Amino acid sequence: MSSLVVEQLTVAYGRTVAVKGIDLNVAEGQVVCLIGANGAGKTTIMRVLSGLMRPRSGRVLLDGADITGMRAHRVAARGMLQVPEGRQIFAELSVDENLTVGAWLSHDQTEIARRREAVLARFPRLRERLRQVSGLMSGGEQQMLALGRALMGAPRLLLLDEPSMGLAPLFVEEIFGIIADLKREGTTILLVEQNASAALEVADYAYVLETGRIVLEGPAAVIAEDPKVIAAYLGG
Repeated sequence: MSSLVVEQLTVAYGRTVAVKGIDLNVAEGQVVCLIGANGAGKTTIMRVLSGLMRPRSGRVLLDGADITGMRAHRVAARGMLQVPEGRQIFAELSVDENLTVGAWLSHDQTEIARRREAVLARFPRLRERLRQVSGLMSGGEQQMLALGRALMGAPRLLLLDEPSMGLAPLFVEEIFGIIADLKREGTTILLVEQNASAALEVADYAYVLETGRIVLEGPAAVIAEDPKVIAAYLGG
């Protein structure tokens, strides 16, 4: 069963068409990655999916329901939550306050406490820094907080936009380890990532995006062996 279905999605900025009639599917429990160069349209797609932009045409279906053009807070309420490019935590708030914001959809304090403990168990560094102002943490720690904040919303589908961007190699390895853990636990994930090697290693299925079009798709292990992908994205 597909959690997310995108049909003939076209997105434009004025006269510039950034996404040109793409189709993609994210099956329940799978990690699907979308790779491509800067400017290919990856983040634009994520913004449309999460309700931050409206498409020119096409449809977005979440668990069979048409959510095309639905506002962001309503998309989040349906269980599709985004960890945006650049983390975009609330830098002036503490770690604990950021996590609390992530649970805004729930009014069950017992459930919120359970989620908070699960997040802190997954990210021990956040437990150590609960009272710290978030903007003073390292980039890797802020990325963990952004992930933890999204998990506080108990997502049915998680949108991860460039989670390794700007991170030191040690943190990149840690972040992808967490993504692998989430996959093992059955979390459905759409991953946009420039680190194609790491993305293809953790993903079940992959799409390659070039100048707003899907030019290649298939099982991630097969895509990782494609000569054009190796030459363009894997340093071959």
